[in-house]
Parts: sequence; C-alpha cells; structure tokens
Amino acid sequence: MPIIPAANKLPSPEAGVRVAALGGGHGLSASLSALRLLTGNITAVVTVADDGGSSGRLREELGVLPPGDLRMALAALCDDTDWGRTWRDVMQHRFNSREGVSGSLDNHALGNLLIVTLWELLGDTVAGLRWAGALLGARGEVLPMASVPLTIEGHVRGNGTPGELIRGQSLLAKAGEVENVQLMPQDAPACAEAVAAIHNADWVVLGPGSWYTSVLPHLLLPQMRDALCSTGAKRLLTMNLDVNDAEAAGMNAADHLHVISRYAPNFSVDVVLADPQSIGDLTEFREAAAMLGAEVAFSQVGSSGGNAVHDPLRLAAAYRDIFGEH
Repeated sequence: MPIIPAANKLPSPEAGVRVAALGGGHGLSASLSALRLLTGNITAVVTVADDGGSSGRLREELGVLPPGDLRMALAALCDDTDWGRTWRDVMQHRFNSREGVSGSLDNHALGNLLIVTLWELLGDTVAGLRWAGALLGARGEVLPMASVPLTIEGHVRGNGTPGELIRGQSLLAKAGEVENVQLMPQDAPACAEAVAAIHNADWVVLGPGSWYTSVLPHLLLPQMRDALCSTGAKRLLTMNLDVNDAEAAGMNAADHLHVISRYAPNFSVDVVLADPQSIGDLTEFREAAAMLGAEVAFSQVGSSGGNAVHDPLRLAAAYRDIFGEH
C-alpha cells in the first residue's frame, strides 16, 4: 500500500488561524485565494452536486463524485512557486480537439482525470485529494461535503404558484429565482473529515458563490447542517458582489440572507461580510443580518476592473480584520 500524504499544512505558528471554507466553483476559489494569504491551516469543503461539463460526464460514466469544483479548490490553494503554479496550470488545462474532429477528451480538464485516477488507484476519495494536494503543494486540504454524488433540485418561482421542477445543478443555476430547493438523496452521508474540520476550526467561512447551488447545499445536507449549527467556531458569511445573477433573479442582498434563515432557521452567523457597492438598502440588509444573529462588516472587496469579481488582496485584508477583531 502506498503511503498516503497528510494534509499539507504549514507548521505552527505560520499555520495561523484554522479555517474551514465552504462553497463551490468560482466563489470558493475566491475565498481560498484570499485565505491562503493569511493562513496555511485551511480546509476547503466543496459541494458535490455538479452534473455539467467534464465533471458531469465523469460522474455519469464512472459513478464518481464530480471532481471539477474539487480541482478548482486545489488550484486556488497551490503553492506560490514555479512548481505549484505549473501544476496548477496542468490541473486546469482542458483538451480541445483540432477543428472538424469531435474527440472523447473534448472539454475534459486534465485535473479532473488525474483526481479520478487517484480515486480509482487508492480506493479512497480523501486520500486521492491529499495526493493531488501534495502534488500542487496546496496550503491546506480539500474535501468533498458528502461521501456520495448529490443531485440538487428546485422549482422555478412562478407568480405565487409552484413552478416547473428543475433537477440538476447545471440547469438550476440558469433557471431564474428558485424555491423548494432540496438535495437528493436527502439522507446522504456527509464526509466525516469535513464534519471534523468544521468542529475543529476557529472560523467557518461560507460563501461567496452561487447562492442556491454552491452556498445553500451545505445547509441542506443534514449532517453538515448539524455540524455548522453546533460547532464552536465563529461563522462568517461572505456575500456575492453580484446579488442578482441567473439563479437569484429578482433578489436583493437582504433576500439572500432571508434564504439562509428560511432553509436553516437554527443556523446563526457571527459576521456577514459585504461590499457596500453591492448592497442596495443598507438598513434592510443590517436588519436581515440581525435575524441571523450577525453584525455586518462592510468592505470594498471587489476588483478595480469593474467586474463582479473579488480581489484576493482586498478580500484577504477584510478577512484579516474580521479575524483580528473577533
């Protein structure tokens, strides 16, 4: 049996504050890119409901967890050296056949194939991700939120009446404002190592990300929700810069917080971090945050280019201030 590398964490005191960062896709990559500047003691807990693109194909054909969001989290935590950056680029590389040819590798990310290969060779999802993390020199560990692939479904809101049922993350993310969101199977087991990381953290950081398909799923999985509600860690909710994306059509920033309250009424938050430029009614937003038991920290964390993209340095500075003040 091969020796399974331990999670790649810097030794104390350089390791810093223990953070469990939850989410998926580009939103989680944003928070991880900022957090890695502050601490090497990071555990990324990643959604596993993706059913589109390369991940969806591998999930369907091989019956594995969708690896794409896990790959992106690993890439965000890569070591800031030529070695780490090169392997990050290798992991993110996608194959494209020459013009006029439809190849079986089209749009597959090499990192997805590498991660699935490690899973098959080792027979252990967590061990495979640790090997991939060691290859990149990742500043922390990446874990799936659940031990089995999940399916997310919900209804498109339709003028006060239940709308069409949409099943699958790739479709739900483009469906417009949704309701009655749930995960299938409803009693899926959470990843034991992810649950332990939440309990052992100093801070749990949830978001940013697609609210219904990347943030909310962590509160829909029963064992994960129980851990988030019972942990002794402080809880930080990071708001999106674009609060009116495809799956949240018609919603404002306060509505996003009401969604959290509605689906997880026992979940409380210590701090909500928001860029003031993305918030409309500041008073309404503070009142919604208070319903979660949270105070609001306003900070300019968007990039200077005008796009709704978090700037890693600005976000890291905001996290540093919040961790230091609480």
